[in-house]
Amino acid sequence: MNTTTSYFMSRHVADTDMAALKDRITGALAKEGFGVLTEIDVRATMKKKLEKDVEPHLILGACNPHFAFEVLGIDPHISTMLPCNVTLRQLPDGSHEVAAIDPVAAMGAMGNPAIAQVAARVREALQRVIDSM
Repeated sequence: MNTTTSYFMSRHVADTDMAALKDRITGALAKEGFGVLTEIDVRATMKKKLEKDVEPHLILGACNPHFAFEVLGIDPHISTMLPCNVTLRQLPDGSHEVAAIDPVAAMGAMGNPAIAQVAARVREALQRVIDSM
């Protein structure tokens, strides 16, 4: 099941575990020219900082250097919006959700048509990643 909201797109995945899903996402991102620059383990962070237990949840900071270079050439301050976050989280029923930011929504506040054009292409690439799960 795919979901698109005003600020993210997602898909539920029931046929795999978190490690295998992370590998699938990383591979799908690579096919679209993205690398993962950062990884935040939300579960481990909440446990360490707050002693709270949450379901497994990862945030992958994905960057496509071609898109990044293009948009930084339009407005260098757009670096405050990079990289694109892709998340994996385990749901209470044991299935998983893969979600990605909608770059069109995130960069829409810029009000720059040139940035909007790049954001639309990034959205298409991230949607293909989500759809491939």
